[in-house]
Amino acid sequence: MAETDIVLQSFLRQASACNDLGSPFTARLCTLVAERLDDDTEVGRRILNWQGDPTGTGDALALRLAGSLHALVLSGLDASIAATYPPNIVDDETLWQACKAAFKRDEAFILERLRSAPQTNEVRRSAALLPGFLTIARLFGKPLVLSEVGASAGLNLQWDRYSYRLGDFTWGPESSVSQTPEWLGPPPPPAEIHVAERSGCDLNPLDPASPEDQLRLMSYIWADQNDRLERTRHALGIAVENRLTVEKTDAIEWLEKRLATSHPGAVHVVYHTIAWQYLPEELKRRGEALISEAGSRATDDAPVARLQLEADGRPDGAAIALQVWPGGEKHEIGRADFHGRWIKWKGWPDLL
Repeated sequence: MAETDIVLQSFLRQASACNDLGSPFTARLCTLVAERLDDDTEVGRRILNWQGDPTGTGDALALRLAGSLHALVLSGLDASIAATYPPNIVDDETLWQACKAAFKRDEAFILERLRSAPQTNEVRRSAALLPGFLTIARLFGKPLVLSEVGASAGLNLQWDRYSYRLGDFTWGPESSVSQTPEWLGPPPPPAEIHVAERSGCDLNPLDPASPEDQLRLMSYIWADQNDRLERTRHALGIAVENRLTVEKTDAIEWLEKRLATSHPGAVHVVYHTIAWQYLPEELKRRGEALISEAGSRATDDAPVARLQLEADGRPDGAAIALQVWPGGEKHEIGRADFHGRWIKWKGWPDLL
């Protein structure tokens, strides 16, 4: 059982992260919990006596609670707390009293939601992936076979169905999802891209066509970030139109099956965004070994690539890293905000 102080500190750390990522409302909510939560309700007792790791890299307890309350708002199940959420503006005391009332009135709903880990599918991460896919296409000049680990609802599995402006560089079809992150650095390499096949896996995939799964996905988007909410709604619509599905399976078992097949005439791209860090260490080691082994079998006619956007302990966002086989050459080709608000592009050395 986590000590109460560790639980409350996890809410304060999440508040700081929310401020950094442009969500002052969620930061305020997490701060109020850290400062005022008591054991007068079953929800309060469950949180303060959390059976597990409440931190952001563990059970992400603060995000579980924030998502539970936001789900009440989005679903229309609790008009009282909805009246204190954006775009409405209320003082701290009014917001906190609404939360306390929800802890009692919606106890069963919140306790059930607290049992499940947050699931997000940040569509803007596709903008950080696109220049990597362009680099792969430029290096090999072949169609892409896509394998995404930790794909959630698959919204970043359909990155080629969005439009982009990266500095002065534009790419993509006409789309209801338009990506315009702040771009720093040279333009990405121009290249023709054809996706020959796409597949993704997740331990608990969300169905874009399911109203319940849509609510779950939207509830973990912070309530004062309307642009993210709208972008995700449009991306879900595109996924439904294209009947996009994600396989429910263990990531390593799935990778083993996906990597067992060679794809002559195409480049097989394994990729993931802010997902690898959540795998247990042993599974990470197995996954790394599987990808390296597949790379050792790669040929000029059937190359393999690994593209990732993952945290690396540095304070300036996440690293965009690319490794290609044959050869295994690897470079950090850029960095990006965790929510894709900005991209600092470096590029592949041979293509600069």
